[in-house]
Amino acid sequence: MRVAMIGQKGIPATYGGIERHVDEIARRLVPMGIDVDVFCRLYYTPAGAEYHGVKLLRRPSIHTKHLDAITHTTWATMESIFRRYDIVHFHALGPAIFSGLPRLTGAKTAVTVHGLDWQREKWGKFARWFLRQCEGPAAHLPDRTIVVSKTLRQHFREAHHCDAAFIPNGTNLPVVRPAKKITQLGLTPGKYVLFVGRLVPEKGVHYLCEAFQRIDTDMKLALVGGLSFSQGYVDVLKKYESDRIRLLDYVFGESLDELWSNAYCVVQPSTMEGLSIALLEALSYGRCVLISDIPENMEVAEECAVSFRSKDVDDLKEKLEHLIRNPDVVHSFGDRARQHILQHYSWDKVAESTAELYRSMLA
Repeated sequence: MRVAMIGQKGIPATYGGIERHVDEIARRLVPMGIDVDVFCRLYYTPAGAEYHGVKLLRRPSIHTKHLDAITHTTWATMESIFRRYDIVHFHALGPAIFSGLPRLTGAKTAVTVHGLDWQREKWGKFARWFLRQCEGPAAHLPDRTIVVSKTLRQHFREAHHCDAAFIPNGTNLPVVRPAKKITQLGLTPGKYVLFVGRLVPEKGVHYLCEAFQRIDTDMKLALVGGLSFSQGYVDVLKKYESDRIRLLDYVFGESLDELWSNAYCVVQPSTMEGLSIALLEALSYGRCVLISDIPENMEVAEECAVSFRSKDVDDLKEKLEHLIRNPDVVHSFGDRARQHILQHYSWDKVAESTAELYRSMLA
């Protein structure tokens, strides 16, 4: 079976939820006897990169906010037609508009919807309108539509009469590391609140900064992430930066393991999600997580996290202050969260479900 993946920036994943998803499943599909080609953008995947038997096809794009994805996806789709894959797997709503083309030459196609991208606040009116129009093609052009959350599956069922397959994101067994590198970032183990994610408006980081400023504590707030065509938003966040609120840019590998391992608690204040990989990772490390009460977050955490009313700074401040003042409450969530996530969200299971879906498409 020969499979191409299109829509992601590339792998190995350094940042981005879709990139992590493709990274994790692609390298697990290869040992199952599936040949996987991943189309990568030149600026994301370094030249000469090799990855666990996955073939990395580095292709150009017009690297601007509105043209990056569509130009790269156009190139990759046209090339995939000539390469004659068995399955072409598109990721995200925008690339879904191309998912009917490879079918014209006999290939099967799948689309994974990672979230309702038109809800992302970084896009202007036209881009939001365009992405919203991509829901229909995502539901009806491919042979199979996949969604990463039950909330998304319900949306596609009601809005498009589409019986989408539910294959969630996953997480790995956590690597718990003692604090070494993070001390160089000015952080003390157990004395910082952590956020990890892209610094874009829908992550709600400005609500977190405003709430944290109003809490009298010697804790620090560590914001780990970088921009995604969102420099204006990052400039807003920099106004909150101080000795107590630290913007750390992207952090990867062992340093990120250390940050997860030694955080007092984690906050995920997003106003929209597909299924947050950062939330899965935080829970897998046994962290107490304070989440906004959007359905996608509540679906994942169930009874293993504390929630606040989304976009409500007063409620966020009250809940976060309660956690800071009550370490016994924070510790009580650890083992429960870890066991829940590792039982229900495994990348191995995600890859197996994806391979099974591929086989059913070709049967």
